[in-house]
Amino acid sequence: MHNIDTLNKFLKDELSATETYQQALDKFRDDADLGESESLLPIHEAHQKAVSSIQALIQRLGGTPCEDSGTWGTWAKIVQGGANMMGTKAALKALQSGEKSGAEDYEQALQETDLPSDIRSLIETMLLPAQRAHIVTLEQLLSVETA
Repeated sequence: MHNIDTLNKFLKDELSATETYQQALDKFRDDADLGESESLLPIHEAHQKAVSSIQALIQRLGGTPCEDSGTWGTWAKIVQGGANMMGTKAALKALQSGEKSGAEDYEQALQETDLPSDIRSLIETMLLPAQRAHIVTLEQLLSVETA
């Protein structure tokens, strides 16, 4: 049961990320910041893929995947909405903060000695490398934004 709870926490985080990126993409499209939306779209798609992978693993383990991002998702959307209103740099920093938080959650899970190999493998081969790549992409966008 603990493993399904852990996976559902990751799933909520990934659902929150997809919602937050969708909000940022909508903002950049509305503002005609097409460069940012083109850079963020692959990250949004990676989070959607993570959602599918985590849902599939939960079901394979006999659990029921959660269907929404819960309170954290609501909070993330509020933060992102405020950042979107303050401009591109603030929006990108809010996204980057979320990515760093997600990476820390995955790294912390890997510290658990009793973490089943299928969950460990998903984190090591897909989830954590993706988070790290997203952080780098957002750092690059922020460096261009401040230049």
